Amino acid sequence: MKILSVNVGLPREVRWQGKTVRTSIFKAPVSRPVQVKHLNVDGDLQSDLSVHGGTEKAVYAYPAEHYEFWRTELPGVDLPWGAFGENFTTEGLLEDAVRIGDRFCAGSAEFVVTQPRMPCFKLGIRFDRPDIVKRFLRSGRTGFYLAVLREGEVAAGDAVTAAGRDGHAITVADIVELYTADAASQELLRRAAELPALAEAWRAYFRKRVWDPDT
Repeated sequence: MKILSVNVGLPREVRWQGKTVRTSIFKAPVSRPVQVKHLNVDGDLQSDLSVHGGTEKAVYAYPAEHYEFWRTELPGVDLPWGAFGENFTTEGLLEDAVRIGDRFCAGSAEFVVTQPRMPCFKLGIRFDRPDIVKRFLRSGRTGFYLAVLREGEVAAGDAVTAAGRDGHAITVADIVELYTADAASQELLRRAAELPALAEAWRAYFRKRVWDPDT
């Protein structure tokens, strides 16, 4: 497991469907080591803190393995590392194996997996096509957010090592499946609603979807 690329970007204003939108979806790889802090990666800044950023979404990781799929889905589109707005382009960390609550070390920093990435309309801005949002979610290739447990320095090429496996055994893919399925497993919903490492907003959402057998 390793980090293939570290990508950062600052807010910019773009025109989208007749409006001016502030976004940080555009990321570019950096060759130097960067400092990772509890709220973001040095050189990176979220635009809308009401939906992005915060301690539970400090770093966005996206598997490099998915790029081949998107090159087939989006022929002719340039897809450099960071194209999906990720801070870390990773190798060997896939959604169906990575669990919510898993801890990883890279460089001198330590991270914990908190939730999958749910795409917003700004992904459509990045690719200049609104349909990419639904396609991205439907693909299940969402990547995931990391909270920073220990600040440190990270660089492209750094190995990623497991620091702790979450015992609740709920993967990032499980959470995405619960979110997108018309009829989700009630047993898995209950487990997800009580998952300590999962962001509270997700747990509250799942609690609302759990059936009460007494009603």
